[in-house]
Amino acid sequence: MPEQLTFELPVRTSTARGDFFVSEANALAVARLEDTGGWPDGKLVLAGPEGSGKSHLGQVWAEAEDAYFLTSIPAQTSLPETAMVIEIPEALSAAEEETLFHVHNHMVAHRLPLLMLARTPPARWRLALPDLKSRMEATDIVRIEPPDDALLAAVIVKLFSDRQLDIAPAVISWLVARIDRSFAEAQRVVALLDQAALAEGRAVTRALAQRVLTENDP
Repeated sequence: MPEQLTFELPVRTSTARGDFFVSEANALAVARLEDTGGWPDGKLVLAGPEGSGKSHLGQVWAEAEDAYFLTSIPAQTSLPETAMVIEIPEALSAAEEETLFHVHNHMVAHRLPLLMLARTPPARWRLALPDLKSRMEATDIVRIEPPDDALLAAVIVKLFSDRQLDIAPAVISWLVARIDRSFAEAQRVVALLDQAALAEGRAVTRALAQRVLTENDP
């Protein structure tokens, strides 16, 4: 039999509000983002692990607030006159710290909402600039908690959907009952299943999932 040809199709991540599933794990975060006026000093840190939906929720908030969205911190940036979302990297350079410091002060002084997305709370950020560190640690925090079954199932469905794959509900339920409760693990498993299904030219079934999980048990 000729070898199956495979083509790497782009993953199109949907950031529509209707594609964000609310459960007990993220309900508080959603509520806080819907109450921008209640943020102390108009700023908030949304913290959560990789794949938890921070960027998705940040995009939804940015659209609602007509906010400027930075996926990284440039060495210099113009100071906006609108709300802003910033994705905070794991480690900041000295130039990035200076930029974040000036952006923070500008936003607070002009009473413009500032939403920061990060994997960890500010107390765990490796900041060298003392004035920035104190301001970040004084910022209110809301967390996205590890996923419950309902959220994990919704995340897996969305990850498959982003890859243009429709999976039977029974397969989703089977996966939820067997993989680790983490967003990163859901991403890993979906990527593995997509790769295997593409290579073999078949649908993602329970049998395929069982084999792939067994072969790739970390």
